[in-house]
Amino acid sequence: MGEVNMLISGVVEKDGRKLVRVSFLRGRDYADGLLPEGVIEKSHGFSDEEVQKLENYLRFNREDIMGQAKAVNPLRNWLKG
Repeated sequence: MGEVNMLISGVVEKDGRKLVRVSFLRGRDYADGLLPEGVIEKSHGFSDEEVQKLENYLRFNREDIMGQAKAVNPLRNWLKG
């Protein structure tokens, strides 16, 4: 699949649900996913097989990724930039 970078948002509450957005980036290719569902909502440049692998990764690592998202402080990260 090549080198893929993953970006994790902080936890966002919407309609009483806690959601985390996860983006996978590979050059100009991207895939945007959502947890806790573990689905890729949109992608460009990744094959169907690669998207399936990314969804499996999200589902298998759901708890770890959700934990990382809880540690994200968007305001602090924004102020560093």
